Amino acid sequence: MSERNDAGAFLFGFFLGAAAGAVAALLMAPQAGEETIGQIREKGIELKERAEELSGEARERAAELAAEARKRAERIEAEAKERATELRRRAEELEAQARQRAVELESEAKKRAEELSERGRIVLDEQKGRVQSTVEEVKETVAKRAKKAEGDASG
Repeated sequence: MSERNDAGAFLFGFFLGAAAGAVAALLMAPQAGEETIGQIREKGIELKERAEELSGEARERAAELAAEARKRAERIEAEAKERATELRRRAEELEAQARQRAVELESEAKKRAEELSERGRIVLDEQKGRVQSTVEEVKETVAKRAKKAEGDASG
């Protein structure tokens, strides 16, 4: 948009300067009035034709720039869509990997919990056996002492 405004300002200034210069040159030249008026008309027509030509060129250039800008915008949009699709795909991959890892960790945690539970049962069984053994030893000792006390009391 700025280029278009700059081009328009340049063209306006160019034509204004050219017209002023042409009028000044004709007015300063030593010629008859009708001849000067004719030359002014010719220069005016020439300037008008040149202005139309330059205006057409400016429009063509503006159309080219607009088409180029549209192509560039379309290319950027396509690249952005492609990048978004790639990012979405990568996010889905990472999500799937995270889900799989969560399943693996859950399975591993259950397995370890079962192992610890089994170890706890084994330790409890061992302690139970030791306690029962100790209880039996105490019973035997008590029985022996009771017999000995009976024998000492009878004898």
